[in-house]
Amino acid sequence: MSATRAPRAGDAVVASPVAELTRRLERAARPGGPFHPAALAALDRAEEFPADGCSVLDDFGLHDHYVPAALGGRLHQLTDVIALLRAVARHDLTTAVAHGKTLLGAASLWVAAGPEQAKEAAAAVLDGAVLSWALTERDHGSDLFASELTATPVPEGLRLDGEKWLINNATRGDRLCVLARTSPEGGARGFSVLLVDKRTLPAGSHTPLAKCRTHGIRGADISGIAFHGATVPASALVGAEGTGLETVLKALQLTRTVCTALSLGAADHGLRLAVRFTVERELYGRTLAELPRVRQILGDRAGAMLLAEAVAVLSARSAQTLPGELSAVSALAKAYVPTSTQATLDAFAELLGVRSFLTEAYADGMFPKLERDHRVVGIFDGSTLVNRSSLIEQFGSLVRGWKRGWADLDALGAAAALDRELPEFDPHALRLISSRGCGAVQALPVVVRACAELAEDGLLPAAVVEAARRLAEAAEPLHEEMSALRPGAGPAPTAAFHLAERYEALYAGAACLWLAVRNPDRLAAATADHDPLWHEARWIRAALGRALHGLGADPGDDAARACRELGDLLIAAPEAPLTLLDPSAPAAPARGEERENS
Repeated sequence: MSATRAPRAGDAVVASPVAELTRRLERAARPGGPFHPAALAALDRAEEFPADGCSVLDDFGLHDHYVPAALGGRLHQLTDVIALLRAVARHDLTTAVAHGKTLLGAASLWVAAGPEQAKEAAAAVLDGAVLSWALTERDHGSDLFASELTATPVPEGLRLDGEKWLINNATRGDRLCVLARTSPEGGARGFSVLLVDKRTLPAGSHTPLAKCRTHGIRGADISGIAFHGATVPASALVGAEGTGLETVLKALQLTRTVCTALSLGAADHGLRLAVRFTVERELYGRTLAELPRVRQILGDRAGAMLLAEAVAVLSARSAQTLPGELSAVSALAKAYVPTSTQATLDAFAELLGVRSFLTEAYADGMFPKLERDHRVVGIFDGSTLVNRSSLIEQFGSLVRGWKRGWADLDALGAAAALDRELPEFDPHALRLISSRGCGAVQALPVVVRACAELAEDGLLPAAVVEAARRLAEAAEPLHEEMSALRPGAGPAPTAAFHLAERYEALYAGAACLWLAVRNPDRLAAATADHDPLWHEARWIRAALGRALHGLGADPGDDAARACRELGDLLIAAPEAPLTLLDPSAPAAPARGEERENS
């Protein structure tokens, strides 16, 4: 993944991919279109795959953005594809899950495949191939070390025997990246990843397992596959034999980060439904939107949404500037963003009251569908519990990094500066454990000083500096408690998971501060009418309050005031996007646009 080329004189000015995809989705959401709420509700009731919706995404060329630019695709940085999948999830999470699985399925290839295999896989995805990631099994769940599906050497290559289950697009996918046991003893070097093209398998050597009926994402192809003597060539190996678990764990660092897009889009969808409802719903002679408590709830959740976006953005950009820290950062993002979003949806459900449960009473039942759909995001690519367990395993390096103040300030600055070009992504720089901890947290003293300097220049309110100091003060006792936990055999104690949850809030607050101090131009140029989220550091004040709340501290009066201001903004402009990113930057047209304009 390389940095996006800056526009040059004479370049044709076209809509950014996000703006163009948003336009197409809005057109497809009109009556009769595949993204219209009534059509989505009908698919959900029938538990039918959203084929027409996926066709809209294919025509746009969304799959081009699943392939790194170095391999001929349009994936320059993770924030780009996160913004695109977020736009889809803003309309329908089921379709985003169904189509985006190809990116997740291909991640192992981008991390570990040799040049020729990666080039061939990239060409297939660009041509529309659907990839799936076959990791889990019926009896073992997230315990990949217990996987039983075997790949045994035979003269023709490798013979596959066993099942993979609860696999997204297992039946509809053309190719699967399969984790297989290649050594009977298993262990860290006992598994390999194989790229299996189902179309080339001998007849009768594999059987699709029935689609599983699910509470949410009912139309997605959540099924499985059974192999019985299926032979694949030795060239199907992704990377060297025995490196499967390492490949998967590194690929998960990317996919966990991208999964935040699903939660961000779900929150956007829920916010739109909730705000519309409060504006339209009348009780006792006035609308819900006129009630101060309702505006406060909306503003609080807006602050939480912007804090979650800050986590997603800094984490995604860190993949290219601080790849060695991504094992910790991706676990933090995947645990924090879906959990925070679920709390946001719960708050919206209270505002909607009984209509949050009825499938036909409001907006074609989009909210109860959305709420059901989103619950699976916290499970994808490692549940919240799994990600917190991963973080707990890294407590030692996190504590050491804090005590020694380890931080690559240049790399952090590049990740946080939203207009800064990013270096080319280097998959070989990923590490199974972040030996240097989490720089964004460990450099909190630096970022607090930077806040104070911006305040002296009139770019940040004094309240932000005070909140930043309180955040840094909360970090010291938290690290002391983490240090007091001694690693031992067996499961981590409950207290460790509570500490991990607090550390997530600390990282979220740090992400907010880094975005604040590395984007002073946004602060300087913002006005009440232009960029109102950045005006008077409104989103920063509100988001910091939510971070402090997550640490068990009092958010303070200023944070509550900023949240009320956000609530007022939402009511005044219910259709305005709530995002820190600017989707309007020029970029090359997508494939579909080229065809449409021809």
